[in-house]
Amino acid sequence: MPGTLYTVATPIGNLEDITLRALRILREVDLIACEDTRHTRKLLSHYGIAKPLISYHEHNERERAAQLISKLESGIDIALVSDAGTPLVSDPGYRLVREAIERDIAVVPIPGPSALIAALAASGLATDEFLFAGFLPSKKSARRARLAELAAIKSTLIFYEAPHRIKETLADALEALGNRECVIARELTKLHEEFTRGRLNEIELNERAMRGEIVLLIAPPDEDMVEQAEASATTIREEVEQLMRDEGLDQKAALKRVARSRRMSKSAAYKLFLEERAADDLE
Repeated sequence: MPGTLYTVATPIGNLEDITLRALRILREVDLIACEDTRHTRKLLSHYGIAKPLISYHEHNERERAAQLISKLESGIDIALVSDAGTPLVSDPGYRLVREAIERDIAVVPIPGPSALIAALAASGLATDEFLFAGFLPSKKSARRARLAELAAIKSTLIFYEAPHRIKETLADALEALGNRECVIARELTKLHEEFTRGRLNEIELNERAMRGEIVLLIAPPDEDMVEQAEASATTIREEVEQLMRDEGLDQKAALKRVARSRRMSKSAAYKLFLEERAADDLE
């Protein structure tokens, strides 16, 4: 009989945030696959667990998945953990789980901490419907394009973001989504846990607020933003070119109208237009 693959959620900061079931599974399995063996060993040592560890991260995922599948097929039980939180959520593991399922190997989730859920629960934003979009692209043009795609969605938006990019992301979100309520949840469950709340144009971040693990939550659009958001689903370049074709406007006049309809400055609209054209030319 093949072994079982357990996806085990681990603490996102406070070591007390682990379930009794997770501890039992970590004690019972034959092998633990983890992103950073040093990081996971600290957690195991805290609870007096001694088990063999094997690294499984984005740089070795393809070859390591094949090795782990072979071990599972030989009858070995394996626990998959990430450095923090629930495995596979913006972390490696998808390839391993897919291959296990295809080979009829049991995959058992051991639920527990998740940074996005913890942040949402304490955010004060709408929780009845939300979209988790992981990490936004690091390049500005791609990030703005992704935010524009999400502008018409009438749900709370949740992102993970790197601290050195958070200021730029807030500025891009303001431009693409409008001046919505937002929450920055930083260092959740840790000693310096902090929530910063306000409209996108009101958030002020000091040096401390740009360190650590960050979850960014953005409220659904106000009713008067919905029409604008739906229009923003097309790129500025597409809208400008359509006006030039359909109404015979020159580029400058078309850009002026698009900027006015999106409640943007002409300079901001022109800058995005150039970025979108450059991105299209690279493709």
